[in-house]
Amino acid sequence: MIPDSLRQKLEARATTGALRVLQTSALAVDFCSNDYLGIARERLLPHDPDLNGGSTGSRLLAGNYPLLTIVEDEIAAFHGEEAALVYNSGYDANLGLLSSILQKEDTILYDALSHASIRDGLRLSFAKAYAFKHNDMEDLERLLRRARGSAAESGGPATGGESAARGAVYVVTESLFSMDGDLCPIEALAALAERYGAWLIVDEAHATGVVGSRGEGLVQSKNQKVFARIHTFGKALGCHGAVIVGSKALKEYLVNFSRSLIYTTALPPAAAGLIRKTYQLFPTMTAERQSLETLAKQFQRLDLPYERLTSHTPIQAVLVPGNNAARATAGALQASGLDVRPILSPTVKEGTERLRIVLHAYNTKEEVELLGRLLIKTAKNN
Repeated sequence: MIPDSLRQKLEARATTGALRVLQTSALAVDFCSNDYLGIARERLLPHDPDLNGGSTGSRLLAGNYPLLTIVEDEIAAFHGEEAALVYNSGYDANLGLLSSILQKEDTILYDALSHASIRDGLRLSFAKAYAFKHNDMEDLERLLRRARGSAAESGGPATGGESAARGAVYVVTESLFSMDGDLCPIEALAALAERYGAWLIVDEAHATGVVGSRGEGLVQSKNQKVFARIHTFGKALGCHGAVIVGSKALKEYLVNFSRSLIYTTALPPAAAGLIRKTYQLFPTMTAERQSLETLAKQFQRLDLPYERLTSHTPIQAVLVPGNNAARATAGALQASGLDVRPILSPTVKEGTERLRIVLHAYNTKEEVELLGRLLIKTAKNN
């Protein structure tokens, strides 16, 4: 039994076809998981008694073991930053970063399609937060101009991100958007941030391992400098956890004020060992990244009876408006052995419900062709 107020919310979800359920998969063809490079399928670590399963405490107590510090130093060097700080998940990283750095007098501007973890971090802060239209640099500049006031409006120089009257201004976005599969215009974003003295934060969760010649992510591949980057390990890297990379001063601040780091047990040595092994592996996977690019081009060329978003990345969105229609279409594909999942409102805007099709280095051209044929067949049957 649960209170009536909670039961009514569940009933409302069921009425609109939006009730979520947990689903396991034993289907033959994976078009669902975020294991872009196939690393999660590999057994990277032999049994090692030194890589035990518990860290025994938080980072500020017993949990700051030497291997974790080594991993952070190696990750910082790989990403060309001064410092790195490992978190237990990408959600924890965004929550801990945004809730702690944003002060009451600050303003933060965020892409309208930003991930829930970014939005939740903003809710836990005291800053003023405003959304700009997805990847719309004109709208972002309008908000930056308003946040900065007359000095920015006249094209005044950046002031290091500080304004005596209004505090700091931040901009946060994803590099590769998890539901649409498109990339942010990082050069334009960085230029605007510099012009208006704003601090730029980029969540590289779905770009890590995939974007760039070594999988380094969008920011680094375009030689841009930002205030903070979040790289997560649970997608292409096939393990668990996340890292924030930036300056030594940022790391010191987070160690002191980021609650999702301070008040939780650290990742165990076994997890740190797997992260280290993965960081040694994925930069070498050039062929796998080329395969993803080839499959994305193939999928975009398919003549489908559904609207499809333009994407050159492993994330491909096929719009099937309506929760029930999206569920039914995904169900038909699953019945044929393809693991395709629907994305329903309210996760996405009502009317933009979709199939989120994820391509992997281990998918074949024949599987993508089969997916296209089944989508055509499903549309005819509906």
